[in-house]
Amino acid sequence: MEHIAVLGGGLAGRLTAWGLAQQGFEVSLFEQGTRAGERSAAYVAAAMLAPLAESVEATPLVVSLGRQSMALWRGITGRLKTPVFHQENGSLIVWHGQDKPLSRDFQQHLSRANQGVNPAVHWSAADIAANEPQLAGRFSDGLYLPDEGQLDNRQVLVSLADTLEDCGVHCHWETFREISDLTEFDGIIDCRGYGAKTRWNRPSERSRLRGVRGEVARVYAPEVSLNRPVRLLHPRYPLYIAPKENHLFVIGATQLESESDAPASVRSGLELLSALYAVHPAFGEAEIREIAVGLRPTLNHHDPEIRYSKTDKLIEINGLFRHGFMISPAVADAAVRLAVNLFGGGGIPESDSVTDLAYLRLEAV
Repeated sequence: MEHIAVLGGGLAGRLTAWGLAQQGFEVSLFEQGTRAGERSAAYVAAAMLAPLAESVEATPLVVSLGRQSMALWRGITGRLKTPVFHQENGSLIVWHGQDKPLSRDFQQHLSRANQGVNPAVHWSAADIAANEPQLAGRFSDGLYLPDEGQLDNRQVLVSLADTLEDCGVHCHWETFREISDLTEFDGIIDCRGYGAKTRWNRPSERSRLRGVRGEVARVYAPEVSLNRPVRLLHPRYPLYIAPKENHLFVIGATQLESESDAPASVRSGLELLSALYAVHPAFGEAEIREIAVGLRPTLNHHDPEIRYSKTDKLIEINGLFRHGFMISPAVADAAVRLAVNLFGGGGIPESDSVTDLAYLRLEAV
């Protein structure tokens, strides 16, 4: 039984380690951060599963991986050792009256991204009142996107840790390792994300990895109840609100071309929370639990990549950008199938794609 090392225990690393274990590999997972995953981009994420909403800006590959992952998440959450919050109530797009032109632009982009078909369902003010009572009277109309969902990101990270340990994965939390330290293993999968920047950006490689800064607030608002994620179209402060269990809300908007992980500024905090207040004044009484900052690992083409080296018995996964929860199951599944070929004796075809993995950008090193 081959012994595989997974380097990096964020979301992609935990899913990949679990998939390898289910394929019969012995697996050791090394994570520099804690078991709860505080050092990972996934710890800051809103964990929305929204391939329709993201199709307006995301690449076709990302949207395709997001659609595949919706079904995969149902199987994953059903098999986790401990339960997690997993909702599939669709998502709601709203806007203030003066910003109605933005809704037309959004629908045009949505249609173009979905082969000329607009999958959004128009909701009148009465529809909004019936489905989201606390938004009654605040918006004259909106767009409902079916078949979208969300998770509780931190519950998922902990439950994956429980599941890995239960199925025999050797989990080394708060343990720093470099690839050069792992010579005793039969194969290595590097899932470090932004932490792999130096290695990923070696001169011989075409794609370049950078961090894109995101700022996300978590608030407790016992006076507010929402049944699904809500996105606000706004010319300056577009916003998403992801309602979790027990009146906890994850709010995000910022996406900055910066690799600084310094705390959020007063200005960005004001912009984020002012837009939140504009959705519903009851958020004005919410408790701010945290405003967290994360760096999303982003490649210059905004697609994820899987690289492999037959000589080094190494697979590298990176570039999930802001879509980690939306696409990680499909990416991890592809990496596991590649590992079965590369480490399990199946062999690698001569072409630069592996069996049915041609939808991923695979490069033979």
